[in-house]
Amino acid sequence: MTDTIVAKYWNLLASRHDAQAFATLDAAYREPQRAYHAWGHIVDLLTKLEALAHLPTRADLVATAIFWHDSVYLTRDPDGRPRTDPENVRASAALFERHSRFDAIEERAVHDLIMATASHMKAKALVEHYPGFSRDFDFFLDLDLSSLAAPWSVFEKNLDDIHFEFGWAPERAFYQGRVQMLESFLAAGDALFRLPESRGLWLAHARANLLRAAAELRDRLARPA
Repeated sequence: MTDTIVAKYWNLLASRHDAQAFATLDAAYREPQRAYHAWGHIVDLLTKLEALAHLPTRADLVATAIFWHDSVYLTRDPDGRPRTDPENVRASAALFERHSRFDAIEERAVHDLIMATASHMKAKALVEHYPGFSRDFDFFLDLDLSSLAAPWSVFEKNLDDIHFEFGWAPERAFYQGRVQMLESFLAAGDALFRLPESRGLWLAHARANLLRAAAELRDRLARPA
């Protein structure tokens, strides 16, 4: 991966990781079963972090969480058992810790940022690891959902990419699961994004995309099999 923004942020973080860390990330985000949860997603979040670098207290720790939060991503295990998001997130946090050379407080802060993506809407910062951590926690989660506000063509492609990642699942079951996910985001209302700055940037576009996608998927499910 040679994208300039990846190189820029990794160069700021490399000394706080072991020598194998980037190769581990690069191999992970290039895995053939990935489409959405690949380098493109990481680049998108780092690009937004750079544009909004005035919002977090510790942009370096937010960037670290961006790099590692999807470092393990499987939709099913080798035996065919569906794999849950929390399983992937726990494995991603553990992989970060394996390669981390951060000090103990910073490592725990990044661990908690990564783990927050396991429950996302319900996640809360239980420990203020440094002044401003709770806001960085909310900002990171908002960043991770910012793709919901992408232009419709990008949003639609993201859904197709996630469908590819679940290519083993029966199509009808996949669509039903997507509708449930979209409706859970819609049910959050204004709380979909945590920070007022994030709501101003992304809420209206995200809700429009969610409403359109949910309606299209419900229409698809209403058709004869």
